[in-house]
Amino acid sequence: MRVASALCAVISSSVLLGCAATSQRPDAANEPGMKTTKASPAEADAFVATVNQEIRDHIAEDSAAQWVAATYITADTGLLESKYSERALIRLKNNIEASRRFDGMNDLSAATARGIEMLKRQSAMPTPKDPAHLAEMASLASKLGAAYGAGKYCKNPADPATCRNLDQLSKTLASSTDWDEDLEAWVGWHSVGSGMRADYQRFTELLNEGARDTGYADAGQAWRSGYDMSAADFRSEIDRLWSQVKPLYSQLQCYAHNRLATRYPGKMPADGTIPAHITGNMWAQDWSALYPLLQPYPKVKSTDVTAALEAQKYTPEKMVRSAEDFYRSLGMPALPDSFYERSQLVRPRDRDVVCHASAWDLNMQGDVRIKMCITPTEEDFRTIYHELGHIYYDLAYNPLPPLFQAGAHDGFHEAIGDTVQLNLTPAYLHRIGLSPATRNDDKAVLNAQMQLALQKIVFLPFGKLIDEWRWGVFDGSIKPEQFNAAWWQLREKYQGVSAPIARSEQDFDPGSKFHVPSNYPYIRYFMAHILQFQFQRSLCEAAGFTGPLHECSVYGNKQAGEKFWAMLSKGASQPWPETLKELTGKEEMDASAILDYFAPLYTWLQQQNEGKQCNWQ
Repeated sequence: MRVASALCAVISSSVLLGCAATSQRPDAANEPGMKTTKASPAEADAFVATVNQEIRDHIAEDSAAQWVAATYITADTGLLESKYSERALIRLKNNIEASRRFDGMNDLSAATARGIEMLKRQSAMPTPKDPAHLAEMASLASKLGAAYGAGKYCKNPADPATCRNLDQLSKTLASSTDWDEDLEAWVGWHSVGSGMRADYQRFTELLNEGARDTGYADAGQAWRSGYDMSAADFRSEIDRLWSQVKPLYSQLQCYAHNRLATRYPGKMPADGTIPAHITGNMWAQDWSALYPLLQPYPKVKSTDVTAALEAQKYTPEKMVRSAEDFYRSLGMPALPDSFYERSQLVRPRDRDVVCHASAWDLNMQGDVRIKMCITPTEEDFRTIYHELGHIYYDLAYNPLPPLFQAGAHDGFHEAIGDTVQLNLTPAYLHRIGLSPATRNDDKAVLNAQMQLALQKIVFLPFGKLIDEWRWGVFDGSIKPEQFNAAWWQLREKYQGVSAPIARSEQDFDPGSKFHVPSNYPYIRYFMAHILQFQFQRSLCEAAGFTGPLHECSVYGNKQAGEKFWAMLSKGASQPWPETLKELTGKEEMDASAILDYFAPLYTWLQQQNEGKQCNWQ
């Protein structure tokens, strides 16, 4: 997950924020009592240069406040973060207002015009003009983030020994197939969200106030306006991409439901949905734990990466260095020594921390880090490859002006490491000693495709619905008294997943997902899951690979690495369709590469579902 970037990021809200001070902003001619003069291109150039420099002046100190708040959760660090957030929001608001002086100017240089545009896009947490409301919003953002980070479920609140955190509860879901044991873990964690409801409602009211003060109808429109197209066109684009992949997901959901009906006779809903707690994942966004049940050919041995990591005594650092080796094999640079000295790679024993994996660029000059609580599992192994994708994107665009130090769009940032994950093929794992010699017959291929689809394809509807829900909250079509009901309506509509027990408006199940209380836009992950296959197809072509897409790994291929690094180096310096075209030859996102990649599995699923009841839709 991407947290910090060239512009300061409020970790409690996880939203990119401008950090430039405004003591010398070039709109002084418009102050009361002063003569108004027409802005010139030179003044616009100077304004952008000042913003860029002042971002550099603030970034290290501001990022340190965020880092400490995430890795030492206390009331004091929360206060420091909240005050940082308030100051950063004020700077951002003032700079965006100052930039309005240059609106409508047609004779700006391309770099200056792009810089001003990127400044305005940093308002994903749009700020109210009322100073009291701005301070309240910053405080609520910090409070909500800390509530999630410190969340625990205690079977007996009077006995701390009965308390379990998210890691422990998630482990239960992933390892147990006992209906009631899984239900307790699921309900236990989802109780964490109920206390956030009132604060979240007020927080969204303040977000909307800030959006209106910034010129948008609501915060959702503000979020959707940062993609080099209109907010309406962006929403249509997301719907188009979903329509491309929905048939594949529907086949997978139907197959999974029917297999689960054999595992839990008499307990599955008649409407064809899957109860969320039996998917092996707290949010039913990844069904990897169901692989033993859904595996097409159980007698064909699959790679057990977790067992190999444990047997070879992989430490967290060794796991990270394995991922670094992949990027370096493409010709990318070694990570700085400070990365290993300053990253959080394990869960500390003496304090609460936010363990949700994230990547950080703390000073735009090489102080890059990741924050994880790594265990020797395949899931964490793959996650590290993802997080280093963010880190290498940071390093690639660090030479650019700060306003351009971001992904071409936020989906790009998430897609880089995911693309590299696609290269962790059985052949690659064998090459690095984590897998025995593997078979490439049809049965082994289908097993591998099912294993990956339970991560990648299963995620797609979840990646879409999170922000569908928030956009409805922001525009008022989802009322506060409907928060939870609307959440489950969308989960059933897109995922075919249902609540395992009756839920009410006393619950706030969206709060159980990090990105909601942390106010982190989520549609980027949906786009990333589209883009990664599109990127992979182009990288494999650059590497000269001519076989089936699912067999390609570009590990060690400098030609593919050169093309990849060139795209990363562009950052946000130009509209994303131009950047996409340079790598893929197309200016639009395209999910057809997903269908290419999973063609064997798609055909097999259709055969398995023939004549079966698939009534979720």
